[in-house]
Amino acid sequence: MDFHYDIDFIFPNDEPPFDSSFDDDELELTLAIAIEELNNEGASTSRRRLVQPCRFIWRNPLQGHDRLFHDYFAKTPVYPPNVFRRRFQMSRSLYLHIHSRVEATEPYFVQKRNAANTLGLSSLQKMTAAIRMLAYGVSANFMDECLRIGETTAIKSLKKFVKAVVSIFSEEYLRSPNNNDIARLLAVGQHCGFPEMLGSIDYMYWKWKNCPSKWKGQYIGHTRDPTIILEIVTLYDLWIWHAFFGFPGSHNDINVLELSYVFSELAEGRAPPVNYSINDNDYSMGYYLANDIYPSWATFVKTIPAPQDHKKQHFASAQEVARKDVERAFGVLQARFAIVRGPARFFSP
Repeated sequence: MDFHYDIDFIFPNDEPPFDSSFDDDELELTLAIAIEELNNEGASTSRRRLVQPCRFIWRNPLQGHDRLFHDYFAKTPVYPPNVFRRRFQMSRSLYLHIHSRVEATEPYFVQKRNAANTLGLSSLQKMTAAIRMLAYGVSANFMDECLRIGETTAIKSLKKFVKAVVSIFSEEYLRSPNNNDIARLLAVGQHCGFPEMLGSIDYMYWKWKNCPSKWKGQYIGHTRDPTIILEIVTLYDLWIWHAFFGFPGSHNDINVLELSYVFSELAEGRAPPVNYSINDNDYSMGYYLANDIYPSWATFVKTIPAPQDHKKQHFASAQEVARKDVERAFGVLQARFAIVRGPARFFSP
């Protein structure tokens, strides 16, 4: 006869013999082993509850790790580098660099043994599941067949991975430009016909499929579906040095601009100086290319609506061409990481 035991009976001291950082796969295995041991010991039926038994899937995570390792990370892998680049949206050397930094920073990605002294999921399995979800926008249980990883474990791996990447690399990449960066940006702006330009600014909407009902009112804007706003500043090389994300989608460019911190250092007088002169007028700050809805600030250069003469038509055309950099950045972001192209499926921003 099959029995289902209360977890309080299996662990009477409220201290399960496993680490709280273990995955749902390892937890299920630990519970299954504990129940099996109690069955083998012939525990008294008076302490059993006769209900439907727990369903447990033994995924054999070591088999999933071996397959993944031989396919992509062995000395002579099954798939060549160009296939790796296409499937992971990065080179193998970059993947391994991120992997080593994440594993050293986040203990969750360190492979552990459970209470039964069985090895759990490897860091390669967890990180690959996260990157595949980012690159393809697939659901969490899609990873199970090839990686032998449970749905909730894949979701947890994704959340842990993105938080680790932000904490490790944001100081180096997602930061305000320093003096060297500004010199490079100004040189690129000069080449594009806009001297002293620091980049293009714009934002995009990301549909939020699983927005909680209590929040839908503030996240519904120009569309009927809840959306989240992402504001970025970028240049032709796709370096997104400013990103402001998570704002309710019921606002427009001006509302988002007033709350974002893109000009916080400039307002506080800590921004690197940018000195130049146009038409005998001296300026001490760089500028950004923007669309018509942005306010008429000295730091914004907008197109000329309905230009009449040839000079204004040329300027409007050049401004619109150069401002396509930010549109291209959004396009490449959604092409490279399909999770942004589809609707967000989490329950919090």
